[in-house]
Amino acid sequence: MSFAEERLEGRVSSQDSASLPAASGAGLDSASTSSKISHVELRKEVDQFQTVKVLLAGGVSGAVSKTVTAPLARMTILYQIGAMRQAYGPSGLAAAVGHVVRREGVLGLWRGNGVTMIHRLPYTASSFFVYEQANQTLAHALPNSVGGTSAQDSFRRLIAGGFAGSVGCAVAYPLDLVRTRLAAQTTGRRHGILETMAGIVQHDGLLGLYRGLGPTLLQAGPNLAINYSVYESLRSRWLASSPGEKVPPVSVTLVCGSLAGIASSTITFPLDVIRRRMQMQGVATGVPWQYTGVSNAVADIARKEGFRGLYSGLLPEYIKVAPGVAITYCTYEVMKSVLLGKDFNSRR
Repeated sequence: MSFAEERLEGRVSSQDSASLPAASGAGLDSASTSSKISHVELRKEVDQFQTVKVLLAGGVSGAVSKTVTAPLARMTILYQIGAMRQAYGPSGLAAAVGHVVRREGVLGLWRGNGVTMIHRLPYTASSFFVYEQANQTLAHALPNSVGGTSAQDSFRRLIAGGFAGSVGCAVAYPLDLVRTRLAAQTTGRRHGILETMAGIVQHDGLLGLYRGLGPTLLQAGPNLAINYSVYESLRSRWLASSPGEKVPPVSVTLVCGSLAGIASSTITFPLDVIRRRMQMQGVATGVPWQYTGVSNAVADIARKEGFRGLYSGLLPEYIKVAPGVAITYCTYEVMKSVLLGKDFNSRR
């Protein structure tokens, strides 16, 4: 039972005792009905309050993580859309970073981070919240095992993570599209968020704000499914091997988050390349490709750039994803512990 629930039970019990009338059975029935209604209303109040806290924890954790790793995120996008022709490898990445700094200044590495912040709040908040709710709902059909390390636990988290990723992606997709367009700007006048969004609508219509949603959903669902599943499985295994511990220390959370991020990015990165390129398609972008779908994009990239083309930008993604995901989970766990109490974590 959580701290909030303990307070709830205590509050209801005191109300029930105070309201018992020294009267007839009818009076007792009335008091009992009233206390039940009060109990339900109070429980809804607590649940709604916890919902806000979960959303806040998820949103803040995503924003902090993205700000810290913004330079690497921009380099990943520039490689993915072919704007960087430097060689692959650490030396090529260093040269690409230097190229951006020389042309745009140090702050150019954070270009598009403003819309990233706006995007991550609804995206991360909704995906974390949906994951928590889906995981708890699925637990009725797929109950938690002792220690939470069984194949059934992993499968439940995989389904919950995939659903959460798809919902979060759909909720914030227009902002993700704008973020890609802003990060891709390397020459000419710089556009703002609203100007970019208005330009997309003007040239491609309202549906243009959802260009590339299909491959994005194909990537986002598996990405978060793998991410959450690996993270929760590693986290549960550590807790199972550490009796009495309810929340892992920061070091364990860092390792679990990093491994989860690397695993999910490695498997789904080709779809991420495709979605970025399809996001750049449109009347006004002038990109040299026009893909009709995911299969067409895979075939075209493989033919023109080889298998490596499907992993353009993987190095900065690897460098980014370990600290990025780790920071997200650490911030999320810390905020949940502060806002909801440690018992909330132990019920997962």
